Amino acid sequence: MKRLLLIMGMGLLFNSAAQAATGSEDGKAIFDKNCSVCHSIMPPPKTAPPITPLASRYHQRFTTKKDGVNHLAAYLKAPEKNKAIEPQAITRFGMMPALNLPDSELRAVAEWVWDQYNPNMGMGRGMGMGRGMNQQ
Repeated sequence: MKRLLLIMGMGLLFNSAAQAATGSEDGKAIFDKNCSVCHSIMPPPKTAPPITPLASRYHQRFTTKKDGVNHLAAYLKAPEKNKAIEPQAITRFGMMPALNLPDSELRAVAEWVWDQYNPNMGMGRGMGMGRGMNQQ
């Protein structure tokens, strides 16, 4: 009996891990198909902001993955300048088009973008020397 429970528990554990990995892969596949024409993952930019610095901005603005992903998924569905996390990017690149994708795909790509955060990546080489605004 214990052996059966152990086997069932291990099966559930591996199944959950596989589903989590698949969700991440789905987000990457959606990005590759719909977003990578304009967005690179790492700098330099193509015709839109790179994903890794964008993920950093989302991590700065939102304290939870849920809030960040919800905001990004809603923005991808209906982009508006007043909802942009980087309004200066709109000035530089223009407003992105709305993505005509199912909500589940918007959420998957938003989760994938959130997960591209790299805490070792600096804020850039501007006047703030990588410290960001008003930070010591």
